[in-house]
Amino acid sequence: MDAPPPVRGFSEEQFRAACRELGQTAPGPPWQLLVESMGVSIYRLHDEQSGLYEYKIFGGLADCPPKLCADVYMDLEFRKQWDQYVKELYEKTYDGEKIIYWEVKYPFPLSNRDYVYIRECQEVDVDGRKIWVVLAQSVSVPQCPEKPGVIRVKSYKQSLAIESDGKTGSKVYMYYFDNPGGMIPSWLVNWAAKSGVPAFLKDMQKACCNYSKRE
Repeated sequence: MDAPPPVRGFSEEQFRAACRELGQTAPGPPWQLLVESMGVSIYRLHDEQSGLYEYKIFGGLADCPPKLCADVYMDLEFRKQWDQYVKELYEKTYDGEKIIYWEVKYPFPLSNRDYVYIRECQEVDVDGRKIWVVLAQSVSVPQCPEKPGVIRVKSYKQSLAIESDGKTGSKVYMYYFDNPGGMIPSWLVNWAAKSGVPAFLKDMQKACCNYSKRE
């Protein structure tokens, strides 16, 4: 009989580490400030091994309380309605493990990318501060084979921490890294970092308003 696959997940320390980042206003060197736009600061760090960048994003969402932000972020069905880049998105359980499959639309003539990953959301108490943390990372799942014409992103990591800004909104920290594979022009990478992230947060802010109206 085959042994069950190892249980993959996130440690308590990983959740705590994301909370600590939220307490900073900016990461120190060797992180470099890439852009400040619409109240969002984006920093990047060059990864020598892959030649790619890791990103840290600090910003805020006005009039979006942290629990609402976390609920909107975790709601995959709702995400399909407000995120224009979603081609396919669903969660399934394989061998007792919840797995998310996500295909992202890329501009012509580039191939779409897809992700297979696990994620977890926790509400963490840090000295009386309530922080919602979402962690995600790519995993390999035999039941989700690669599709022809779509490039599988095999290395993807994300952490998101959200807490109240003391008013009616939220302070947000995000760490992001993925290796999109294939040949992606540097203009697109820069556009995604500089414009895509602030635009995504703006879309999410709008989604939070619509979400609270739905309930």
